[in-house]
Amino acid sequence: MKADKYIIPENKKTDIRKLPVNSKEDNVEKEDIIAKYEANKQALIALQDKFYADGREGLIVVIQALDASGKDSAIKYVFSGMNPMGVKVHYYKAPTSEELAHDYLWRIHQNIPRRGEIAVFNRSHYEDLVTVQAEEIWKGYHMSDRVLDDTRKKFFEKRYEQVNNFEEYLYENSYRMVKIFLHVSKEEQTGQLLERIELPEKNWKFRADDLKVRDKYDTYLKCFNDVINKTSAKHSPWYVLPGDQRWYTRYLITEILLHELNACKPEYPALPDEEAAKLPECRRILSEAMAEYESGKSEKKSDEPKKKSKKKSKK
Repeated sequence: MKADKYIIPENKKTDIRKLPVNSKEDNVEKEDIIAKYEANKQALIALQDKFYADGREGLIVVIQALDASGKDSAIKYVFSGMNPMGVKVHYYKAPTSEELAHDYLWRIHQNIPRRGEIAVFNRSHYEDLVTVQAEEIWKGYHMSDRVLDDTRKKFFEKRYEQVNNFEEYLYENSYRMVKIFLHVSKEEQTGQLLERIELPEKNWKFRADDLKVRDKYDTYLKCFNDVINKTSAKHSPWYVLPGDQRWYTRYLITEILLHELNACKPEYPALPDEEAAKLPECRRILSEAMAEYESGKSEKKSDEPKKKSKKKSKK
């Protein structure tokens, strides 16, 4: 699986700022990748059906990125075609006053899926490690002095530990989590923001404040670098995917999903013996009913008046 090379190993320092933002290093052909992507999507549809029926494990897919990095479109295209009964997408914006009155994992835990389902987090609890840190929001929290008197480093070191424990807890309760960071260049981000201005149908996505976040590109990327290195674990790994070419990013995401769903080894559940014993009789009843329907169609067809063929006149 090509996505393997983009895993951030546990306890091994990796500078994500030096990782590729496009497919150049992988030496791939766009047409080949798009064909594999389409095949992967069909395989995912079949595999997700079995995963949903099996219901022994749940899958959480976290997608994080800087602004204008293609999170929305990646979710839209990769998960299209899957059974919506088994896939739920959650978008995490700035926390509400109600959410701020609770611990930061409160709103996340409410959206943990049922086993058999896939939950996709567009942004996640990692906003409370990245944005809160990059924008120094934590200093304004309405919390006790014993918490806020910590140094910045100590405050977030505790959060790294809390998040690692939370994700390990989920894994030990039959959930898998994969975390994907879409790594785009500042040039690509700039182009995407400009497109939101130039295309009227995308104007609604743009806010002037987006430029302030763009100006902090290096700050945010450094913060993501620290956070990803501190929280990538074997049971809940981070993948830092090249994000400048969306056709390649989406393909890599399908590879990750196939790997994780196959690792769950889903199987269609067997019927209880009592229900299985009823199958022959149920089959007989339904087969006879179908035979009656077919017989009725044949009789109806034979009763229809034959159309007289029109002879062509000779001129």
